[in-house]
Amino acid sequence: MQPRSRGGGRVRRPSRGAVAVAKLRRGVHSRPPTKEEPIPATLRSLQTRVFALTWLSYASYYLVRKNYAVTKTSLEGQLDLSPELLGAVDTVYLAMYALGQFINGALGDRVGARRMLAFGMMGTSLVGFVMGIGQTGLVFAIAWGVNGLFQSTGWPNNVRAMAPWFSRDARGAVMGIWCTNYQVGGLVATALATFLVAHVGWRWAFFAPSMWVAAFGGILLVFLVERPKDAGLAPLDPDRAAAPPRAAPFREMMRIKRLWALGAAYFGLKLIRYTLLFWLPYYLEKSLGYDQETAGYASTSFEVGGVLGVVLVGWMSNRWSTNRSKLIAPILFALAAALFLYQWVGAAGLVPNVLVMALVGFMLFGPDALISGAAAQDIGGPDAAASAAGIINGLGSIGGILSGVVPAFVAASMGWDAVFYLFVVVALISAGIMAYLALAPPPAHARRR
Repeated sequence: MQPRSRGGGRVRRPSRGAVAVAKLRRGVHSRPPTKEEPIPATLRSLQTRVFALTWLSYASYYLVRKNYAVTKTSLEGQLDLSPELLGAVDTVYLAMYALGQFINGALGDRVGARRMLAFGMMGTSLVGFVMGIGQTGLVFAIAWGVNGLFQSTGWPNNVRAMAPWFSRDARGAVMGIWCTNYQVGGLVATALATFLVAHVGWRWAFFAPSMWVAAFGGILLVFLVERPKDAGLAPLDPDRAAAPPRAAPFREMMRIKRLWALGAAYFGLKLIRYTLLFWLPYYLEKSLGYDQETAGYASTSFEVGGVLGVVLVGWMSNRWSTNRSKLIAPILFALAAALFLYQWVGAAGLVPNVLVMALVGFMLFGPDALISGAAAQDIGGPDAAASAAGIINGLGSIGGILSGVVPAFVAASMGWDAVFYLFVVVALISAGIMAYLALAPPPAHARRR
């Protein structure tokens, strides 16, 4: 029977459309969309905004990171700074960057990603201006070390900002595309700094990027929405949202053995990645006899293969969203094989060299992005993703520090063949760690589905 009003007339029930409109006006969605349902336009719009802002944010960090490498020749020639001093500045930066990952990851989960990113971007832009007016090695060492702390706000807090906006089942593919930011950002930063040094001088290679980064930090502060609930939307991970908030997310993450294992595997990947990024052109020129221009262009095959690997491996990982280690482990074993193959065919000619190095990049960057991005979000969830990403990237960054020392020592004492055989061993160790995690029972957060 139809309900009646006190006056005896029938009460008109609101239509489904009216109910939906009323909910939208109140900013309320009672539940997240299922796989079969289309994503609401409001949620889709905010997902696009968060993706674009955080992608551009982390890519922009590289503008005040890669420019120092491009200006080294100018600093040596115009300010009479020695190569040893310039290398020491790099070491100070990497050490502070590794330390900052732990600090800024913990702060991000307490303060919030939006404010941490704005603070970090404005801070690193200020350092850029200091570098642009610097005259002495001491100023560069102190400023670039401080820059390492500001730069370390970028990864853990952008990863945290992305975590609440995409479900676990979609996270692998989304983060695969998102993680192209540090490859594209690095390429653009190098090209921009090269252009500025050539046309307006090395100081503007610091000034101009700093202006953009400071401006974008302000944009992020105004327009980044940190969580769906801040826009009146239901959380995309209801089980995680229903759990009580963590009182001390960083300390809780530090007690998770799986996180330390991921960090140990990532240590090996960053040791290999940073070495190839910094030393591959030198190896091609000095050991294989390529001219400087050819060596530079050929070395980009590593990053080009990496872009393809990040996107494809991320998409594939959605099938293993409860334990992405099952996908990462075999790819890392294939990385060891590709490194071994490169040592044998790399000297056979330019084409096989480029093709096999692209294969190395494919096999390395895919797992690299999954471990430091999607896997950190899987473990940390929306309220501890910054801490999880900071711990993993902090441990990995120690490998980045050693990339400036270990390969040079091994190459000087035993030759570059020994360096690549070392990388094969390192890749196998990382693959073994991931194989152990693949065979271990899935973590509790993955079983609650």
